[in-house]
Amino acid sequence: MAPSDVRVCVFGDSFTAGVGDRTGAGWVGQVAAAAQDHRWSLTVYNLGVRRDTSVDIARRWLNEARSRLKDGDRFGVVLAFGTNDVDEQWGRRRVRRERTLAMLADMLDDAHTAGWAPLVVGPPPVLDAALSVRAADLAAGMAELCAHLNAPFVDVGSLAEDPVWVAEVAAGDAFHPSTAGYGQLAGIVAPVVTDWLGELADRAAAQLPPARTGSDR
Repeated sequence: MAPSDVRVCVFGDSFTAGVGDRTGAGWVGQVAAAAQDHRWSLTVYNLGVRRDTSVDIARRWLNEARSRLKDGDRFGVVLAFGTNDVDEQWGRRRVRRERTLAMLADMLDDAHTAGWAPLVVGPPPVLDAALSVRAADLAAGMAELCAHLNAPFVDVGSLAEDPVWVAEVAAGDAFHPSTAGYGQLAGIVAPVVTDWLGELADRAAAQLPPARTGSDR
């Protein structure tokens, strides 16, 4: 049986774009490499934009996904955001917690309606302890929402205790790691993505018409 043609769009911010990784792969590229399998032919579109919040992504993601998620067997959408939402400018959070969760709920509903399986990755910790606490709190809300709306959620908050991640973020711009740090993030995300892709491939295979026998011709 031919492998399923699975196509995935990854929407997010500078972490999704892989800022800080001189190889250009970031965690998305490393997860895409780790998730290759004989059961599917995988195409991954990295649609990360620096400084984007959930509101920014909500404004653009549907049109960008529609232009890419076509002609395949199964389609998926990964949503990875939150750090910019909880960042503060002039003493005010860029996006209120309840609005972030409302944006996520709308995107998950739209993905399900379009027939695109969604998966969500929470915001990672950074050097700023207060920002990281806000990110962890938002991640908890995202996890609860995803459980309610039938979407896998990957919490990457454990990176706060990862020496590679912490060292690279501290050595960089206080937000982004380099290649090895992104590798640690990818190590958390990749097993969940691989299981998720397996479910997509299985669904595609179940929908294929049965093979014809000699008596059918």
